[in-house]
Amino acid sequence: MNGNGNGKSNGRRTRGLFGTVRLGPHVLPNRIVMAPMTRRRADENGVPGPLTATYYAQRASAGLIVSEAAHVSPEGMGPPGSPGMCTEDQAAGWHTVTRAVHAAGGRIFLQLWHVGRISHPSLQPGGRLPVAPSAIRAAGEVITPVGRQELVTPRVLSEQEIGEVLDAFGRAARLAYEAEFDGVDIHAANGYLIDQFLRDGANQRTDGYGGSPGNRARLLLEIVQAVGVVWGPERVGVRVSPLDSHFGMSDSDPFGTFAHLATALGQLGVGYLHVVEHGVGHPRSTPTGLRMLQELRRAFPGLLVVDGGTDRGSAQRALTGAAADLVALATPFIANPDLVDRLARGLPLTAADPTTFYIGGERGYVDYPCSVRRVTRGERSKL
Repeated sequence: MNGNGNGKSNGRRTRGLFGTVRLGPHVLPNRIVMAPMTRRRADENGVPGPLTATYYAQRASAGLIVSEAAHVSPEGMGPPGSPGMCTEDQAAGWHTVTRAVHAAGGRIFLQLWHVGRISHPSLQPGGRLPVAPSAIRAAGEVITPVGRQELVTPRVLSEQEIGEVLDAFGRAARLAYEAEFDGVDIHAANGYLIDQFLRDGANQRTDGYGGSPGNRARLLLEIVQAVGVVWGPERVGVRVSPLDSHFGMSDSDPFGTFAHLATALGQLGVGYLHVVEHGVGHPRSTPTGLRMLQELRRAFPGLLVVDGGTDRGSAQRALTGAAADLVALATPFIANPDLVDRLARGLPLTAADPTTFYIGGERGYVDYPCSVRRVTRGERSKL
């Protein structure tokens, strides 16, 4: 059994979606995670407001909510409307969110990110170039204050600047603690800064942060340690996407890279590893993706979170077929604030309107209705 109290001997993998599971000091009432989703409702200073508090509180029946990503520094900011966690005002805004979620009986982790090269000079302080492990331009576009812009060739982070990134994650973790989150989630996936360090298609450094899988994992492991000083490792989660090719990401040996990383994260005792990969039974799952889940399950002794698909059936198959402990659901939570209860009762799910995902305001954010009657905890325990 590892340090987070989630050893394999407790029979956790024989339970269904509505069984409890321990995550550090928290007992989650079900195994359904609300996945982090950018919604771009923060103000021009990156401060989340009352609408954000309402949005997350409406979805508090999830076993765990992982918030949308919050940037840890102005250089790490995502698209306009993204929230931050690097100022006192931003922390105060997030505190209204955590109070609302806790009042509704929920648990919420704050996801922390730095976008690295997935930025643009128009988003950067002083109009500087965005940063990355190496001067390699990513494929694609980024949303800026003046519309979509082609990504640019970034400048290389110096080792001193890497230290500043570590300090920024540590400060954000302290602000999250003061804002009464229940833990933090490190965004090391989907082509953003930490993922850029992890994969050799984006990292061609020749110093201690490049080359071998161990060197490329160094930044993430140092961030986990810096954040763990505040939270303890059992209340830190990590999100990875070993096979995701978004923004032109690639790795010459993803199985070797991420098996090494999963082993190292297990040794640090992190609370969970969230793998952005489709589980068993998902219509878009692949043999390579399923093999990756199996490899990481063997390498990582803590809680494993996988993509739960779109409904109860796909979520249950992901939970059992990948020997996972938790399943993350994304888009279904947007249009179904009471998603857990709908799944428990077998009710149809409302389809989300993608045209409202990032438009700001109430529409498509806090105006989706709940079902008439919520399932009680006692009823759910029998499912």
